[in-house]
Amino acid sequence: MNKLENYVSGKWITGEGDGQLLYNAVTGKSIAAASTKGIDFNAALEFGRSVGNPALRKMTFHERGRMLKALAFHLRNHLEKFYTISYQTGATKADSWIDIEGGIGNLFANASLRRKFPDESFCVDGEAHSFGKNNTFMGTHILTPKEGVAIHINAYNFPVWGMLEKIAVNLLAGMPAIVKPATITSYLTEAVVKEIIAANILPKGALQLICGSAGDLLNYVTAQDVVTFTGSASTGLLLKSHPKILSESVPFTMEADSLNCIVLGDDVSPEKPEWDIFIKEVRKEMTIKAGQKCTAIRRIFVPENKMEDVWKAISTSLSQTTIGNPLNEKVRMGSLAGQEQRDEVKLNVQKLLASSQLIYGSLDSVSVIDADARQGAFISPLLLLNEKPFACNDVHDIEAFGPVSTMMPYKNLEEAIELSKKGKGSLCSSIVTANTKIAKEYVISAATYHGRILVLNSDCAKESTGHGSPLPLLVHGGPGRAGGGEEMGGVRGIKHYMQRTAVQGSPTMISAITNVFQPNATGKISKKHPFSKYFEELEIGDQIVTEKRIITSEDIDRFADLSGDHFYAHIKTTDFTGTMFEQQVAHGYFIMSMAAGLFVEGYEKTPVLLNYGIDELRFTKPVYPGASIYVRFTCKEKLPSDKKEEADIDKGIVKWLVEMMDDTNEPIVGIATILTMVQRRALSK
Repeated sequence: MNKLENYVSGKWITGEGDGQLLYNAVTGKSIAAASTKGIDFNAALEFGRSVGNPALRKMTFHERGRMLKALAFHLRNHLEKFYTISYQTGATKADSWIDIEGGIGNLFANASLRRKFPDESFCVDGEAHSFGKNNTFMGTHILTPKEGVAIHINAYNFPVWGMLEKIAVNLLAGMPAIVKPATITSYLTEAVVKEIIAANILPKGALQLICGSAGDLLNYVTAQDVVTFTGSASTGLLLKSHPKILSESVPFTMEADSLNCIVLGDDVSPEKPEWDIFIKEVRKEMTIKAGQKCTAIRRIFVPENKMEDVWKAISTSLSQTTIGNPLNEKVRMGSLAGQEQRDEVKLNVQKLLASSQLIYGSLDSVSVIDADARQGAFISPLLLLNEKPFACNDVHDIEAFGPVSTMMPYKNLEEAIELSKKGKGSLCSSIVTANTKIAKEYVISAATYHGRILVLNSDCAKESTGHGSPLPLLVHGGPGRAGGGEEMGGVRGIKHYMQRTAVQGSPTMISAITNVFQPNATGKISKKHPFSKYFEELEIGDQIVTEKRIITSEDIDRFADLSGDHFYAHIKTTDFTGTMFEQQVAHGYFIMSMAAGLFVEGYEKTPVLLNYGIDELRFTKPVYPGASIYVRFTCKEKLPSDKKEEADIDKGIVKWLVEMMDDTNEPIVGIATILTMVQRRALSK
């Protein structure tokens, strides 16, 4: 019998003893055994903290992002191998695509997020704040990677996606991970991790794998570690209540299975495109991965006068779903992950039938293609009906984790919203409607009980990723029963693995610490104009103070004619009584343009390739004819750029603080951050 290997402390090792048998979900035959007996989990954590963590912490966000990108490209070269193994979990080609290529897509998405961060191992978080009248004391926040290990305890339904969507985030943040997939499908996770380790792209200690029981792993966690869990709410509660997690205040993120719902808007009738969209969405979410998704639709809310039509339409749609061996091209729904899962689904359906009735499917039989329904973990899609959803709580409490969903009626939108909340918190809710008022009322009123809400109609249906598809740049999680946590979420998710610290001091000191120039810090005056410097030559704080220019009424008139902006305040003959202005005032954009004329270097070519944009432009004080304007121009921040093609110019983005001032200096006339694309110096070959 093949025994799965665990990758701990930099080595592949096999656990002691016979281990737990793992089975092919389609044929019922044993394929491997998994054991973690004899593994020193304390040593594994220490290895991650002492080897993997320092290596990742030394890397910048951009280096970590490029690492994820390289890993994603590498895994794409082994898709055929992963798909072949995935079929044994009962997944169809479409199911496997979500798990495997969806997981790899998370690596790509998080790799791209590096552009949202500086080329540093840490980052500034949010705005800076000045606390003194003389602007000599300020504060800001920084985020630094935690010094521990991210422990991911994952569910069986997505053995690849579940791992990759989490490690992509912690690796970009600068933390190593120990992944503990659900044992019954861990053979697929093992295959992916073997390719990851063989690629030698991640630093040593950045990733460890446990195929089997987590043993006493949580006994050794510290406050610097992070624990995430995906699975049942009951198991999550046990883990969250672990004495060491409580005593050490270990950050714990839970994404629990929930009774997600979909609502058919009262405006939708059979002749409208939204009707078919609704039916297809229900069928898809009931049958994809055989309903084994934490985001699958478990509750279907329909206007009471449309119940019969919806029931018939869903039943007809489900009857067209072919079930069987996922290797057969005709099959659209495979099996559950194992016999135990099928038994559990049937048990929970029996509980639901105490207050509901089965209106499509059979608990006892299922017709399959190219497979033995008794040997494989096959089950029919099951559609239930509960006509009194306010009188019975079972339908809002009991989840059958398979192709099972229950239809329920509602009288008005207020009832639909109230019913959606009776699930006590979900990962996702959807509403299918073409009515903007219905959509807004539902979203705003139901949002507190759902981590994500999809508003689906004919406008977005073709491009929609669907009710059950979490996206890397959006949060995945939900309140209450759904666990109260968040995963992914783009930049938000990365911050879960970092420590936020307030830093106070002088603007000059904070600039030196953060490598981001702060207003009122001391600049570095140089005889060489900053625009004459290549990207790598520029230093944060490089600064020039320009010559002055007097603004005239004629300047303002000419800019008004050139731009076509003849707003009353820019016309000198205007009667300014009762306005905010004393006399003709210069256009803010004229002041910004004039500022550029003052700080841009001459007519010669420079390493500055182009102006990339303007951020945070503010005009803070009116400028009248006769005012003498000058600019303090400072290198604020540097961000590297990657070449898209070998022939591309090697370059980076530089942010400049532009402070526009007049003779009074108090307050400043305007402030902005401009971005330029700056060439790197060509290296000699």
